[in-house]
Amino acid sequence: MSVNLTGIPTGYGTGGNSLTTDLNSQYDKADMVWIAVSSCLVWLMVPGIGLLYSGLARKKHALSLLWASLMACCVVSFQWYWWGYSLAFAHNVRGKGFIGTLEFFGFKNVLGAPSSVSSLPDILFSFYQMMFAIVTGMLMVGGACERARLFPMMVFLFLWITIVYCPIACWTWNANGWLVVLGSIDYAGGTVVHISSAHAALIYALILGKRNDPLTKKGVPKYKPHSVTSVVLGTVFIWFAWFGFNGGSAGNATIRAWYSLVNTNLCAAVSGITWMIVDWFRCGRKWTTVGICCGVVTGLVVITPMAGFVPLWAAVIGGVVGAIACNFAVDLKQVLGIDDGLDVWAMHGVGGSIGNVLTGIFAADYINMTAGDESSPIPGGWINHHYKQVGYQLASLCAVIAWDCTITAILLLTMDRIPFLKLRLSPEEEEIGTDAAQIGEFTYEDASYIPEPVRSKSVMEMPEPHNAIDDQIDGSSVNGASTSDGGAQRDTASNEKQEKGDIDDEDIKPVVN
Repeated sequence: MSVNLTGIPTGYGTGGNSLTTDLNSQYDKADMVWIAVSSCLVWLMVPGIGLLYSGLARKKHALSLLWASLMACCVVSFQWYWWGYSLAFAHNVRGKGFIGTLEFFGFKNVLGAPSSVSSLPDILFSFYQMMFAIVTGMLMVGGACERARLFPMMVFLFLWITIVYCPIACWTWNANGWLVVLGSIDYAGGTVVHISSAHAALIYALILGKRNDPLTKKGVPKYKPHSVTSVVLGTVFIWFAWFGFNGGSAGNATIRAWYSLVNTNLCAAVSGITWMIVDWFRCGRKWTTVGICCGVVTGLVVITPMAGFVPLWAAVIGGVVGAIACNFAVDLKQVLGIDDGLDVWAMHGVGGSIGNVLTGIFAADYINMTAGDESSPIPGGWINHHYKQVGYQLASLCAVIAWDCTITAILLLTMDRIPFLKLRLSPEEEEIGTDAAQIGEFTYEDASYIPEPVRSKSVMEMPEPHNAIDDQIDGSSVNGASTSDGGAQRDTASNEKQEKGDIDDEDIKPVVN
């Protein structure tokens, strides 16, 4: 059967009639293959974050963070299909580039027309960008670790992606977004992904309040990670997936994409070494495993807005500056009194902000033009004597933080006043752990299966006191640092002075009335 595809792509709507028009003819197939592969790589970052978070948490909450990674994939995927892609990347925008229209509601007409990145069709670009939305949502819910109810978390995630993330993505990456028109540049999501998720996580943690801990008299609770192995595995997944995250953000299979891969790997490596060295001085002369993992993730965050714009030597500077700044930023939650147990803000908020500003300094027009005839020219940053680029970067930073924190706080405070959307677990549920109270399953099956969620009126059977393993609190942590995420390595290095006679939370058995 012969095929007569003589039609001409329209460039709008679906792009043309697929029965009479070869919609693929307007695109480079190598570009499409690379972005498709990159999309699948980015997806791996979501379970990687789940593993990282789970390892850093206490054992009785570990499964809930793995659960959260799969939940984020499901909830955000549907939201993106329903209206997320349209609100962020519609070809027509409202409010002078503030938000997209609903022209792609339910993926209507999302097929073969050129997207905001003209080298890609809408259907492929929407798939790639969906992965970024999922990653951002997963990072954000990390602020609620060990004390949030799961159904309200799902509702909040859907609303937050709709009202907070989609407008920010439209401002920054839609060809008609107001920050794009202003002149701000963000290669792969320093503001859209990391700064937005980190500040929302900080607000989530603030409104939930501190985790219950009778031994913590001041500051925030400090716990050792229950599984360093999970932390390492999560970091490996994240590092590998980030090559699709940054490499695919070029939007094509050109030298610029390969250059951004080298930038990404170099900054992660330098940051991992730097963080480990800083910890060696701060943590009792120990080369901490959690420390190198935190450094690698920090380097990946810092290079994200820079990767396709800056020369390689700038990645080295970014890795060193980012690791030192984020290492010390971990301690700020003790000053703020906000129990950001996984240090999402210290690593992604501070790291993303550093990368955003360094982009304005080191962005080079000749690096951007390595995409050849698929390039969108930029004036560069300070090294091109385009000094106001830093001002544009600071403007985007302030705009995103202001919108993010304000709307996130309004959403959470409103939800918490609705009885069936109360944000926090009861004290009894928090004591036995999110896994037992909300899921009824466990990361490690060393306890009996609970067929249904435990209610808040459950009473506890307390075993005889013994030396705890995963829930001991280090009362002598160095420099007041936390043991979760960026601070976990400090308490691990000073565990000789742990409290005696603590009760392992995993040995508390619930009895349902």
